[in-house]
Amino acid sequence: MSLQLSFGEASATGPREENQDAIRVATPLPGLAASKGCLFALADGVSQCTDGGLAARATLQALALDYYATPETWAVAQALDRVLVAHNRWLQASGGGQPLLTTLTALVLRGRRFTLAHIGDCRAYRWQGGQLQRLTEDHVWEQAGMQHVLKRALGLDQHLRMDYLDGELHVGDCFVLLSDGVWASVDERTIARLLGEQPDLNVAARTLIQQAHRNGSQDNASALLLRIDALPDAVLADALAQLPHWPLPPPLRTGQLFEGWRVESLLHTSRQSLLYRVRDEQAQAWLLKTLPATRRDDPEAATALLQEEWFMRRAAARSVAQLHPLPQRQQLYYVQREYAGQTLAERVQQAGPLNLDEWLPLATQLIRAVGLLHRRNILHRDIKPENLHIGDDGELRILDFGLAFCPGLSRHAPGSLPGTPSFLAPEAFAGAAPSVAQDLYAVGVTLYYLLSGQFPYGEIEPFQHRRFGVPTPLGRYRPDLPTWLEAMLAQAVAADPQQRFETAEQWLLRLEQGECLATPERPRPWLEREPLKVWRGLALLSLLANLLLWLVLLSDG
Repeated sequence: MSLQLSFGEASATGPREENQDAIRVATPLPGLAASKGCLFALADGVSQCTDGGLAARATLQALALDYYATPETWAVAQALDRVLVAHNRWLQASGGGQPLLTTLTALVLRGRRFTLAHIGDCRAYRWQGGQLQRLTEDHVWEQAGMQHVLKRALGLDQHLRMDYLDGELHVGDCFVLLSDGVWASVDERTIARLLGEQPDLNVAARTLIQQAHRNGSQDNASALLLRIDALPDAVLADALAQLPHWPLPPPLRTGQLFEGWRVESLLHTSRQSLLYRVRDEQAQAWLLKTLPATRRDDPEAATALLQEEWFMRRAAARSVAQLHPLPQRQQLYYVQREYAGQTLAERVQQAGPLNLDEWLPLATQLIRAVGLLHRRNILHRDIKPENLHIGDDGELRILDFGLAFCPGLSRHAPGSLPGTPSFLAPEAFAGAAPSVAQDLYAVGVTLYYLLSGQFPYGEIEPFQHRRFGVPTPLGRYRPDLPTWLEAMLAQAVAADPQQRFETAEQWLLRLEQGECLATPERPRPWLEREPLKVWRGLALLSLLANLLLWLVLLSDG
């Protein structure tokens, strides 16, 4: 079941010459509504500026268009803020020397949650269980005689500061967005009584407007009401794609024609998935991924497969395998392009650790690719050499998004440890929620392993309680590498996340500048470079000294 709601709206000019209020409702198609939500917004243009009505209408137009153009993996508040910050600059630059000003109260309903964005003196209420709760604060000066003077509005300041509120939806909730021309003249008890008595929200909205003007309101009056009639059964399964309940494909045989695909072979089988090589009508090789028959009745497995496809489509980059659009799909699977090449795990297994000239371009590609995922609000959570493919075209691609996580969409189960233990950050073992820092730690362990064939804290087995202290210096395994590189990887795999790189971009800058940012090379002590030889030498010297002393004592005797 998808989110179902009812809404009503009304706006009136009142005694003024022009209506400078604006209302916008956006209820997109199910797929986009699931990932971005439905938008309800009310703006009240400031009459003392150049053109308050233009400011209000332009703001709602920009909000409706640009919000739905942001990546679908962005959290709602993140997307709203990016759009409104940009529009705030436009308002300041478009008033012919005097900025365009407007207030704004916007509500996005997505899945089973709401996000409220607010600036100015419109108001938002929630009517729940017969009680009316005010959700917003009026951004006006509190001094006597200045209660209608805004201290915050879109277009007023160079640095925009919005209020955001996030909460859970319940069936029967009613949200009320009102301009000051309504709430200043109609008390909250009247609003609550009307919502309880009038189920038709259009009638309720018109009644509020009429009551405000009967009570003496001299301003434009606008009301936008919406009610939650039904909530989706699940957050991510429904919200990601709104796909129908497809059956699993039957076991596929070599040479079989399946939904337009010619099956060539079964490449991989496990408890979690089946992977077939198939070819399209142009004989192009693709990989078809589905579930084994043992997971036919497992709804979580089906959700995970659709979620993996969804993340890969939203990543949409050269560093992620291309997915087929599958316009005729009738069963549960997805298809990605097959690329000639090998994984980095296979590369190390065949030829040993990488030399520096081979490692540097791969490291740059990997950090850049992970940074791109993070900008799209996607955490991979399973970066390791087995999931990194270097194609014959020289392109590094990230594989296997089965554990990917999107803050704001995905749910984190406390105590779960998805991923490979040797690549998991120390804070993950302590129960921390997925984060950018954990992804970058896995990148650091991967790059360390590619140069050494070893792990900075040793290999960690499942269910092993590992204590993290100081990572083994990379120079222990690769004394030929420059010290700036050793220091950089030590920072990347630090046990304390505060000591690591904050973003992939920061790390990439450090890597690209390399020795330019490093302190001048100093000769490394012999004890650091060859500890075994040093201690053996000291032991031999001690033995010789004791032998010499024994000979002296014999001669004296």
